[in-house]
Amino acid sequence: MAYHENVLSAIGRTPLVKLRKVVGPGDAAVLVKLEYLNPGGSIKDRMAVFILEKAERAGLLRKGGTIVENTSGNTGVALAMAAAVKGYRCVFTMPDKMSKEKQDALKAFGAQVIVTPTNVPADSPDSYYSVAKRIAAETPHSFYVNQYHSLDNVEAHHQLTGPEIWEQTGGAFDAFVAGLGTGGTMSGCGRLFKERNPRILNVGVDPIGSVYHAMFKTGKLVTPRVYKVEGIGEDMMCGAMDLQVLDDVRQVDDRQSFAMARRLAREEGIFAGGSSGAAVHVAAELARELGPGKTVVVPLPDGGRSYVSKFFSDEWMRDNGFPLDGAERMGQATVGDVLGGRRGKVLSVRRTDKVETVVKLLKDHDVSQMPVVDADGRAVGMIHEYDLLQFLIEGKHRLSEVVEPLVQPLQGVVSLDTPIARLRDIFNDDNVAVVREGDKVTGVVTKIDLIDFLGARLG
Repeated sequence: MAYHENVLSAIGRTPLVKLRKVVGPGDAAVLVKLEYLNPGGSIKDRMAVFILEKAERAGLLRKGGTIVENTSGNTGVALAMAAAVKGYRCVFTMPDKMSKEKQDALKAFGAQVIVTPTNVPADSPDSYYSVAKRIAAETPHSFYVNQYHSLDNVEAHHQLTGPEIWEQTGGAFDAFVAGLGTGGTMSGCGRLFKERNPRILNVGVDPIGSVYHAMFKTGKLVTPRVYKVEGIGEDMMCGAMDLQVLDDVRQVDDRQSFAMARRLAREEGIFAGGSSGAAVHVAAELARELGPGKTVVVPLPDGGRSYVSKFFSDEWMRDNGFPLDGAERMGQATVGDVLGGRRGKVLSVRRTDKVETVVKLLKDHDVSQMPVVDADGRAVGMIHEYDLLQFLIEGKHRLSEVVEPLVQPLQGVVSLDTPIARLRDIFNDDNVAVVREGDKVTGVVTKIDLIDFLGARLG
């Protein structure tokens, strides 16, 4: 019988999943590591247990003790989960920009949560860092985790997360992209990857308003600004952040982070948080630059359930000044919506039709391709103007010949229920979308059809 002795031993071994839709067919492959499948729901499970168990071995944390930490939510959940198993009390400080779901999750584990203001300097006595330090100093038998400056945070990922990614990929990847928060994930994994293959690119992701991008580019600490995406970025330089392992740091804004997180859910079925959206936005950008044959690996730090009332809510997005883009305004629009009342009105030809007949049809109706059907109306292929042109340019053929040799396999097949996002891939391959119900073609959707539909909706 296979089972874990407790929930903590179930941490790790999260899967890698290849993105199919938010990355283009001519781009590098992007593999996302679903860290939200850890028992506590985030990548922080690894670091939290590593630090606690090291503290126990060193005698810094003993039975009946209190764990104190400043957290944006995920580290708190990981620590509280471990504390529940090991029998410790927890007190956490958290900025007020964090979602209510995160606060409630900590309380569900029995932790005490103290909410502090977000828009204060890191060294302010009211910041969540300062309040946590004060509580730790005033609480007997407490252990202050100090994830932002602990080198054990880095070592956890150097010993655990990095080797796991290396094993899963066989080291066959070209770039590692990760959000920069405490710095632990990038510093630990990035150092390991450079040790094993210096050619691997380590690219950090930093929200606009955070200090890391400027520190990497100029070596200067800028004045931080408030941003809404949670779990990445900082208003100070963290001791756990090793900029030396990085090849580049790229900035994202809140809109880009939230938009990509929403796309991951709707197009890839991956329900991840805003920091995951930020990392994938940069990974997709890098994948376009690297091109086919390359591979990018991206850890997704946490899941989307903590953000249902925030950026996954259309109302919250609008209220906070993030207008939904064109694709999202379409909601769940389908090919059937685009086709509208034109369903069933399909221009088609037969294999036995003459070339001159097909050329006239294409010209009269100003189309570049048509489905080919059999005697029962079943779709059997497509005829393209390009193939007709090549046929005639050769000068060996007559207009009276049949088109059967020119019929190409049926491509771009969709149903009425196909989301319109799928049309992008079809049009990128220079095809029209052929709407098929059963064996019958009941419609053809072109680029201009989609443009007209979107224009009408956005008008």
